[in-house]
Amino acid sequence: MNSTGMTSLAPGVPVDVNALPLRHSPVAAGQLAAGRPGTALHELGRFAGAELGVWEMTSGAMHDVEAEEVFLVTAGRATVEIHSDGAPRTLALSPGSLVRLNEGMRTTWTVHDTLRKVYLGIPD
Repeated sequence: MNSTGMTSLAPGVPVDVNALPLRHSPVAAGQLAAGRPGTALHELGRFAGAELGVWEMTSGAMHDVEAEEVFLVTAGRATVEIHSDGAPRTLALSPGSLVRLNEGMRTTWTVHDTLRKVYLGIPD
């Protein structure tokens, strides 16, 4: 546990990212695309300026503008439509999917089964 009572990543100590309790907040009205999804975030720490954490979204759809990051899906199933960088394309995500997003990418996330990912936010 860190000073806020939240789990952080300590050297030599495993963290079960799929067992971390997360508190969801509703998706903001301006980002809502379908359903009533919620999102949650749990920061595990910073390493060489990069933020490492866990993010989760419940079933539904939302629009987003991405930060520079690499993530690995650990649970759930979703599709992400990328609306920028040329012709729109759709990514199918499931456990084991490893994806890099560029800062400023416009996306629509459609979550079919609650999606959890471990992300590394890359600093500017």
